[in-house]
Amino acid sequence: MNIVVCIKQVPDTNEVQINKETNNLVREGVPSIMNPFDEAGVELSLRLKENYGGKVTVVSMGPGQAEEVLQQALDMGADEAYLLSDRTFAGSDTLATGYLLSQFIGGLEYDLIVCGAEAIDGSTGQVGPIIAENLNIAQFTYVNGIAREGKKWKITRSVGKYMEQHETEQKILVCVMRQSAVPREGKSCGRTPEKVGAGAVEGLNPDRVGSAGSPTRVVKIQMSDSRQKSYVVIDDTLPARERIQMIINGGIEQKAQVEFMRGSAESLAQKILSIPEMSKVLP
Repeated sequence: MNIVVCIKQVPDTNEVQINKETNNLVREGVPSIMNPFDEAGVELSLRLKENYGGKVTVVSMGPGQAEEVLQQALDMGADEAYLLSDRTFAGSDTLATGYLLSQFIGGLEYDLIVCGAEAIDGSTGQVGPIIAENLNIAQFTYVNGIAREGKKWKITRSVGKYMEQHETEQKILVCVMRQSAVPREGKSCGRTPEKVGAGAVEGLNPDRVGSAGSPTRVVKIQMSDSRQKSYVVIDDTLPARERIQMIINGGIEQKAQVEFMRGSAESLAQKILSIPEMSKVLP
């Protein structure tokens, strides 16, 4: 079983600075980390390898400093790491990035591709689905868990307040949630990432990468109030009129009566399983 994990290096700050001329993030002097969603993806992939055997390959696109997060993945237990880095890749938006990654991954042996559900520096959630579309394979977003049973993948994903379960024997791409796995601590492995330039990506169309292949244009960026610490959560089961009124009021009033259940773990589990609504979400 061959697993490919796409990871990204992102700024580790809530107070990012924006270049007013280019509308791009100013990364100089800002500490960087592996995107937390991708880090969960690496952990899930390593667990699959430990449980079912196989190989984990991590791939990233970015400048030379992105080798740091690839090295972190190797130290966590990944087998191989590749950095797609070339001057012609500069300025790539999500469309160009997804195309480039799919071209490279298409030349690898893979059964499963793992991406983070989104990156914390952009939160578009687009790169994973673009890779899947370019490779013409099935995709699952908002994934909380994945397992292997014989030749089948068993996928669990979030759909609002419910959970869906899917099965397939095909090659697939999954976009995993941040809370799906707690990443392990790594230790030096003695292996290093391999750098890949444009000439090493077979069949690459230079017009589809970099600024030339990026139709996205950022016309305006507005920074949110850094003092804002919370947001309003609205119960989506309520009628639209009530939800709108709650948004206007700035929150939800506390219910007058709340029934608390007490008891041992076993008795509480039995009470929860006996609730009629649970039959709708449990297999």
